[in-house]
Amino acid sequence: MITIHMQAHHPAQAPLTLQAQPGQSLMQAAVDNNVPGIQADCGGLMTCATCHVVVHEDWLKQLPPMGSDEDGMLAFTAQTRELGSRLSCQIMLTEALDGLQVKLPASQY
Repeated sequence: MITIHMQAHHPAQAPLTLQAQPGQSLMQAAVDNNVPGIQADCGGLMTCATCHVVVHEDWLKQLPPMGSDEDGMLAFTAQTRELGSRLSCQIMLTEALDGLQVKLPASQY
């Protein structure tokens, strides 16, 4: 199992800790755990950008580089793109990502 730490946009909200299986996407892990703030309207087809997360800078080097399609879709996020902005449907969970830290944007719409 892989542990993922998700911080809500508002600091008053408690962070969420998820357990996920290697091989699934971060988006699917969030959906399976009913994480508020991950809408995933397209189901992971990378056509909606409603699974936007901001990966903590310490973890960015652990991720594969984003492809041009993901980079283009990040232009359509509801919240301003930040360093570390990624689509969670494009982050495949591996043992190397155990302990991954991400922040949720204020809104996906």
